[in-house]
This record gives sequence, structure tokens and C-alpha cells, in this order.
Amino acid sequence: MSKAKTTFVCQICGIQSPKWIGKCTSCGEWNSFVEEVVVERKNTNSLVKGNLKPLLLSEIDLDKQSRIVTGNDEFDRVIGGGIVPGGLILLGGEPGIGKSTLVLQIALQMTQLKVLYISGEESLQQLKMRAIRLEGKQSGCLFLCETLLETILAHIEREKPDLVIIDSIQTVATEMAESSPGSVTQIRECTVGIMKVAKLNQIAVILIGHINKEGSIAGPKVLEHIVDTVLQFEGDRNYLFRILRSVKNRFGSTSELGIFEMRQDGLHEVVNPSEMLLSSHNDGLSGTATAATMEGLRSFLIEVQALVSSAAYGNPQRSATGFDLRRMNMLLAVLEKRAGFKLMTKDVFLNIAGGLRVDDPAMDLGVIAAILSSNFDVAINKQIAFAGEVGLTGEIRPVNRIEQRIAEAQKLGFKEIYLSKYNKGVDFSRFEIKIHQIDRVEKMIRTLFS
Repeated sequence: MSKAKTTFVCQICGIQSPKWIGKCTSCGEWNSFVEEVVVERKNTNSLVKGNLKPLLLSEIDLDKQSRIVTGNDEFDRVIGGGIVPGGLILLGGEPGIGKSTLVLQIALQMTQLKVLYISGEESLQQLKMRAIRLEGKQSGCLFLCETLLETILAHIEREKPDLVIIDSIQTVATEMAESSPGSVTQIRECTVGIMKVAKLNQIAVILIGHINKEGSIAGPKVLEHIVDTVLQFEGDRNYLFRILRSVKNRFGSTSELGIFEMRQDGLHEVVNPSEMLLSSHNDGLSGTATAATMEGLRSFLIEVQALVSSAAYGNPQRSATGFDLRRMNMLLAVLEKRAGFKLMTKDVFLNIAGGLRVDDPAMDLGVIAAILSSNFDVAINKQIAFAGEVGLTGEIRPVNRIEQRIAEAQKLGFKEIYLSKYNKGVDFSRFEIKIHQIDRVEKMIRTLFS
């Protein structure tokens, strides 16, 4: 009997090596190589069912390719308007953030379609208890507890559902690989097997994926290349808000954002995030400013909080929550060099309210206003908003979609907004809100704190 051929596979990046090595030459991880049995595949020339010849674009039928609307507006917005039949969606996030809750709510809402929910982590009784807590409707959703890939594919072929949800892909294993569930080989083989059945039968699939300690989806990087859409569900468990981001989307934009609020009975969509992210208790308090930001096609206003105090120890501290720390240090350098504020001996703490993380350059003006407000201990009128990027020379640069930002501020009752002087091609006369067009940081400071 011939000895089975083995190889060593890195559990982080999936690279193979004929012998064990301590440090991976690809990703740099230590002690990540595990011995696995090589699966020999038989070469066959048999044709699989489906399209047996190449087709012209004019010959491809799109009648059955209408998107599946889940009924969850935030989820549908992020993925581009609905789930594409035959598409694979990978949903990742930290443990306990609400991934299973989100997909279970979607499955229970789709009462007109056939959904197959496959769980490898919970029993049927546990699923029913969670569905009762979420007040789910008696939909046509089928539930199955199974971890063997071959059995899962057999159920999919027999039931022919419109949507398949697998929670999670790390628990699924195939008999074709002898490694343990969750290994690089198992995740890759199982995902490829599910993809073939999904594409052949035009069945949409949502896969839930675990993440590693670095925050990326566990398993080989090829997993994210196989699927059509990669969604990241994030948020701080100490806050109520959850954010759904699109990292990769073959059928839509990757700049959209969905915001949810976690409650006792599940996740609720946040239709107007501006009203929930703005505090109504900061009257007369220094160190707060309101910035108009964009996420995809959605504009909303968010509160920026800053605290500037004398350094209690030798080295001043710099801390930013929800904002890029390096960009905050750059803005502090601009204030010192261009506006003459000596902040090098002071502690500066910055926080984006609501537990959100924002990387929009238009936040720069709001950040500077909040820092100076705390430094002067002078409160900024809560009816003033900011939207502008600050350059290294101290100029205020224009930002995109400025009309939507102004319209959102006006809708929420703001009376004034500070913008860049260089926004061209915009008719400001149609807005009732007072618009300050500033070209330099020092001019904004004199106008705001005079």
C-alpha cells in the first residue's frame, strides 16, 4: 500500500511547503504550518451539465437574473439593491457582533421565497429560541443542522431554494480533505464546492465567516477572491450601533454603508443616522463640533468631540477614537505651523461620537474646530456645521458632493455651515442656510472664535 502524500500548509495565507518551517515566507507568521494530506484529483474529460458552448452577449438570457430584494433596506443598499441569484456573499465580523442575528432576520423576512438556513454552530432548538426572540414571522424558511459538505450539497440539490445561508463556513468539512474543519484546505474546498452548485443552479448563497485576531476573515485569502461580495459587520459591543461595509462587490459599489441599532429584539435599521448620532445635551459645552460626512451616496452629520489639556507628564499624549491618529497629528502640525497655536505641550484626545469610524477628508474642519474649542474653552454654536479638507499649507480644500452635505445640514435645522471657497459649479443661492466660504484655516478661526 502506497504511503499517502503529505504537505505542510500555512493556516494563515495557504502557502504550501514540502517541509515544516517555523516562519512563513509569505505572510511572516510563526508556527502556522500544519501537515495535511494531499488530495489527488482524477482527470476526467466528461462534460458537466450546463452551457456546453461559449455564448455571445446577445445570446445570454438575463430574465432570471433579477435581484432578490430581502426587505432589509440597509442590507440591500450595501450589496447594490438586492442579492444576485448565483452570487456568493461572505459576511465577516467579530464574535457576538450580530452576524447570525442579521442573516436570521433576513431569512425570516423573506416570506415569498424559499430559504434554506444551514447552521453548523447551533441546534434547531437554539435557532427557534433565537427566532422567537427576534419575533420572526412564520415564513417558508427551512432549517438544517449539518457540517458535512456532501450532505449539504445533496439537500441544496433536492430543495432547490432561492437563498442558502451557511453559518458558518469554518464549521463545514468535506470528506475529500483529511484535515480538521476550519483549516485552510477545508475552507477552500468547501467554498469551491458550494460555489459550483450555486452558479450552476442560480442559487444565492450567504456565507458567515469568522475573523482572526488581526480583524481579517479567517482562512486563506483565496476565499475572498472566490466569493462575489465581501461584507464586514463591525462595531463596538459597548455601543448600540453596528455598521455594515462592503469590502468587495462585483455587482455594486464598495462605498456604501448600512447602519443598524442593536436592541433586545434584534437589529433595527437606522433610517436617519444624523438624528441619532448628534447629541442634544452639549449646549454650552466646549470641545464639540458637527461635521458633514459622506458614506457612499448617503450624507449624515456626526459629532466630533475633543479634549485638550496640559500634559501631566513629560510627553504629551495623542489619542483618537474613530479617526485616523496620523491625520489628527497632521492637523495639529498645521495648526501650529500655519495658525500659530502651540499644542506640542498639551494632551489631545479625539473621539467620534456613536462608536463610528470615519475616514472622510471632509471631517478635517470639524476636527480642527473641536480641538480649538476645547483649547479656548469656548463652546461652538450647535447650529453650525463643517465640511472641508485641510491641506498641509493651511488651505481649505473642496470636497465631493457638497450639495448633499448642505442639504442634510439644512434639513436638520442647522443655520450655518463652513465650506471651502474653491467649491465650483454649485448654486448656493437655493439654500436657506448661511454658507461661509473660507480659503484658509486662520480665516475660519478668526470668523468662528472672534
